[in-house]
Amino acid sequence: MNLLSHFAFLFYNYAMLYFWLVILIVLNTIWLGLVPFALPGNWLIVITTFLFAWWRWDDGIFSVYSLVAIIVLALLGELFEFFGGMGGAKKAGAGFRGSVGAVIGAITGAVVGTVIIPVPLLGTLVGSSIGAGIGALAFELSGERKREEYIRLGFGAGLGQFLGASAKIIVGVLIWFTVAVGAFWP
Repeated sequence: MNLLSHFAFLFYNYAMLYFWLVILIVLNTIWLGLVPFALPGNWLIVITTFLFAWWRWDDGIFSVYSLVAIIVLALLGELFEFFGGMGGAKKAGAGFRGSVGAVIGAITGAVVGTVIIPVPLLGTLVGSSIGAGIGALAFELSGERKREEYIRLGFGAGLGQFLGASAKIIVGVLIWFTVAVGAFWP
């Protein structure tokens, strides 16, 4: 093999590696777009990145530390979203029933909101927030409280769910950014 063909071979290998890295980033951007719809976009980013890292492990693109970091971030995002409505209801004074109602309402509201308000991000966030509030309110109605307390519980659950879902989206951006920097940073 002469020197020119050796350089052509190296150029081709690096060009193909960067081509596949761009495909990975584009695919991860699509996955990130699923997160506001309460779909597992963060986990799809993690899975796609792990598959790429496994496939091109000899190229040393992603370290074990960066792969562990995106798993931890994805877990944190799930915890933020799951406990957002529950925590908001608890903080506003709801009992166990109201907290469970906030979680059930948030899931139901996310689905209904996405269908009723087909605006990306807005429908799901609004639906899950209102659903968490209604769920906490409905599950707490059997208690003996004043109407103002029920309204505060519902509002707290809805606000908590909104903040939790927003935090999950922010975590998704951090995961995407971690992968993008790891892909192109030497």
